[in-house]
Amino acid sequence: MLGGLAALLLSVLMAQSASAQDRRIPQAQDEIRLSFAPIVRQAAPAVTNIFAKRVVRGEMRSPLLNDPFLRRFFDDGFFGRRLPRERMQNTLGSGVLVRSDGVIVTNNHVIENMTEIRVVLSDRREFDAEVILTDPQTDLAVLKIDPGDEVLPVLPFADSDSVEVGDLVLAIGNPFGVGQTVTSGIVSATSRTQAGVSDYQF
Repeated sequence: MLGGLAALLLSVLMAQSASAQDRRIPQAQDEIRLSFAPIVRQAAPAVTNIFAKRVVRGEMRSPLLNDPFLRRFFDDGFFGRRLPRERMQNTLGSGVLVRSDGVIVTNNHVIENMTEIRVVLSDRREFDAEVILTDPQTDLAVLKIDPGDEVLPVLPFADSDSVEVGDLVLAIGNPFGVGQTVTSGIVSATSRTQAGVSDYQF
């Protein structure tokens, strides 16, 4: 999700960079100080954590049934049996609020086939989430939480046509559940996608 969030943050970052260009040129090295803290303070409240899980049912063969000693006391029919097994599959990811009534964009692979989805806001409040839309080709999904009458902080979409190679970009997320993290970099390429033209009809 870090890549997706980086694209969403471009509009905020570029606006901040544009205003910075209007300031005077530093006269000494001590005056040069680059900080993304104001941008992070503005964008981070709209970044959410996504926790999803489901019960996976299957069968397994007990390793004890491969013991030659045990095979002396049981026939082949017994050893051909498989034991039912259940396990919990968990996924973690990040999302971003794009509408103040609780609409969130995240990655499809985070919530695909999951039966329970929880969203944790930046203030650590938790909400059950409903899947509204999914697009496996672009690996995007849209979720909805119910914040009641509260107006949640949002991060607006940017105009991707204005992005250029070399632009500064920030990524904010918590894909591993260890806490919100911020990284920075540059746009290394544009107009690249895993979805081919043949995947869509025009």
